[in-house]
Amino acid sequence: MTVAPTVGDYAAMDNTAVLAEFSVTQAAGLTSTEAAARLESHGRNALRSHRARPLAVLARQLKSALLILLFVTAVISYALGERADAVIIGVILAASIGLGFVNEYRAEKATEALHSSVRHTVVTVRDGQPSQVDVTELVPGDIVKLALGAVVPADIRLLETTNLECDESVLTGESLPTFKTPTPVPTGRPLAELDSVALMGTVVAAGSGTGVVVGTAAETEFGKVAAGLGERQPETDFQVGLRRFSMLLLRVAVVLSVLILITNVLLHRGFIDSVLFSLAIAVGITPQLLPAVVSTSLATGSRHLARKQVLVKRLVCIEDLGDMDVLVTDKTGTLTEGALTFQHSLDAQGADDPDVRRLGMLASDVDVSAGVAVGGNPLDTALWQGAQQAVTEGYARHGELPFDHRRRMCSVVVTTPGAGALLIVKGAPEAVLAVCVDVPVEAANTLDHLFRAGARVVAVASKPVTSLVDPKEADETQLTFAGFLVFADPPKASAAGSLRRLAGLGIDVKISTGDNAEVAATVCGELGLEVRRVLSGTDIDTLTDDDLVDAALEATIFARVSPEQKARVVRALRRRGRSVGFLGDGVNDALALHAADVGISVDSATDVAKDAAEVVLLEKSLDVLADGVAEGRRIFANTIKYVLMGTSSNFGNMFSAAAASGVLKFLPMLPSQILLNNLLYDSSQLTIPTDHVDEEQLAAPSHWDIAFIRRFMTFFGPISSLFDFMTFALMLGPFHAGAALFRSGWFVESLATQTLILFAIRTRRSPFFRSRPSAPLVAASLGIVAIGIALPLSPLAHTLGFTSPPALFYLALAAMVVAYFIAIEFAKKCFYALAARPSGRRRGRSHRIHRRAARFSSA
Repeated sequence: MTVAPTVGDYAAMDNTAVLAEFSVTQAAGLTSTEAAARLESHGRNALRSHRARPLAVLARQLKSALLILLFVTAVISYALGERADAVIIGVILAASIGLGFVNEYRAEKATEALHSSVRHTVVTVRDGQPSQVDVTELVPGDIVKLALGAVVPADIRLLETTNLECDESVLTGESLPTFKTPTPVPTGRPLAELDSVALMGTVVAAGSGTGVVVGTAAETEFGKVAAGLGERQPETDFQVGLRRFSMLLLRVAVVLSVLILITNVLLHRGFIDSVLFSLAIAVGITPQLLPAVVSTSLATGSRHLARKQVLVKRLVCIEDLGDMDVLVTDKTGTLTEGALTFQHSLDAQGADDPDVRRLGMLASDVDVSAGVAVGGNPLDTALWQGAQQAVTEGYARHGELPFDHRRRMCSVVVTTPGAGALLIVKGAPEAVLAVCVDVPVEAANTLDHLFRAGARVVAVASKPVTSLVDPKEADETQLTFAGFLVFADPPKASAAGSLRRLAGLGIDVKISTGDNAEVAATVCGELGLEVRRVLSGTDIDTLTDDDLVDAALEATIFARVSPEQKARVVRALRRRGRSVGFLGDGVNDALALHAADVGISVDSATDVAKDAAEVVLLEKSLDVLADGVAEGRRIFANTIKYVLMGTSSNFGNMFSAAAASGVLKFLPMLPSQILLNNLLYDSSQLTIPTDHVDEEQLAAPSHWDIAFIRRFMTFFGPISSLFDFMTFALMLGPFHAGAALFRSGWFVESLATQTLILFAIRTRRSPFFRSRPSAPLVAASLGIVAIGIALPLSPLAHTLGFTSPPALFYLALAAMVVAYFIAIEFAKKCFYALAARPSGRRRGRSHRIHRRAARFSSA
């Protein structure tokens, strides 16, 4: 049996042997027909597609401490012979797991559809012409061109390189980039020493190269490693908060149930009844359908964002968007149209000079002989558009030194029609002017005028050379300044409104750009974004980490910044407790995307930027981003409504039950009745994800604050207990209730008050008049109250342990509901007034905590 060559074998072959192995030439590449046949044979070049997997989604529903508590309680109830309790708990479990599964699976399907629309492309030679193809369509034998920032799409045997370096840390663990060369290496070399091969999944850190694909998908070294890896993702802040909240409830439930069990045993009540009652209390204090409410909210938000062309890689990342209060973004395509157009080629005095454009075109990332800008950056593409091929006729390119973000220049060596050779350097004006000699004094004035006009400017210089080899960085000196290439990128018409909308969401927008500070300031001024301070990359390097924190908070523009400086700015902002989102699309943005709380990129971004981001915008628009932020905050607000409402009312009711069980001669409510009460109540809350959210709740981010939830629970819970005690007095006094009537009256009152009071608790505004609930929430709440009132009157009353209350009870119930509304409205004002005051212990924490207390109107 023939053994297929390994990537090490290909690394040891010379170029001719490798090309012969795949029956391909470097100049012509594969034909379209042959590529299609090999795609059919080898399969798509994809390790793992984003697919909605039902079993994986179901498994995630079971990872909840609350559901585990319910399951244990159901098993114990069944074992002790209380089948009704076990059935009710089983219904709660099925509802929570089923609803969570349905909603998350629907969201996964929507995300799968969006993932399929996000494409990674690569430049390959097909039918003798360079063209862009989706990386999943690469096949062995394809001739591929690698550029700065690309994620290597397959295992590639290099044929040509220009100062190519690849970051291979994902495979080898080596932190420094590896220099690559087409020279074959000896056989038997380890993976980290295969210098003639670019490995799939690594990143082009510098330079460029061309090579032939020798392995795709699972046949690559990266594919072999990835096949053995799981997909476990780190927890987000939202998930951490949810887990801590669940643990808080478990602790409260365990302590309360143990105390009740001990009390009932000391009162010489039946042990089994006491155990079941204690377990019912433990279950009753927990918001059993919290997992379902959270998944429903996130799934609803995911569908809303999908319609707006926003891809969230994980559902919980939606909440990360809502958490953001600082956005650091690039300028091109967000504040500006991003459609660059070439305007002028000027000499130092500002006069038109076509020779400057010719030099700039020769130094572009294009196929000079064909005049094709495939794979070129937007500036190069704009420069070539509309130009005649004859402009560069007679010139030939022999060597190049690609652009990098440290030098901010690129260089090429070309031969001229007169048989001479030139080194042409093109790049950021400041960088190019710094390596020129005898620069005319008018050049600085011309450049200042262009910057003040908001133009994008590239400088060009040259000098004669004798060697035709690839230039080195040391060659970029003693140049003769040629002139400026001027490009227009006008402000986006919708950007001003988008910036106002983000400001209304409490988001401080900052601009990070490789462009000149004056250009960025001009664009910001035209769009109405106040520029408080400008920091250049040089300024950032002079600041200590502590000084940068204050400077970054004050600054609006970070100009001429390197990738490391962008990431340093993001880290400085996070040190002050700000939740930072970073929007970028270039290889120079990858570090900052990783450093941010939420990395945001766009579909047209470089591969490395898209891979580093948690959120991908299929349309590069700040309006779409604002939609995502508002959706994240709406989801969190509605989740917290359920949490605060459920914990406070459940705590109050269970506290009342615990107190009553200590003084009554009978259990105040049977375990099955407690569980039924909670099942009905929680069912009414499933429509909370549809509820409207007050505008002020969207004006600033809110966060999980377990201390706040605990204070809310202990503040409003006793109010609920007060009305429970009033009901106890009513039933034991005027109505002389026995066990069945007592339980029936309290069941109806408890369900009615905790369900209807949601309309007061859900907003800090006046309910119904200034903050209207959603129609589904109103219908569900009224429907559940109607069921609760009907149960003691129905044929099921005896089975459930109920009896029909007297007519006067319902009048008293209406009066108590009205009184409860009044009490809650008064308590609301007191609570939020106290919560808004910074206390001594809270004063030292992040400013966000005070704002979150003031904004927690979702209670």
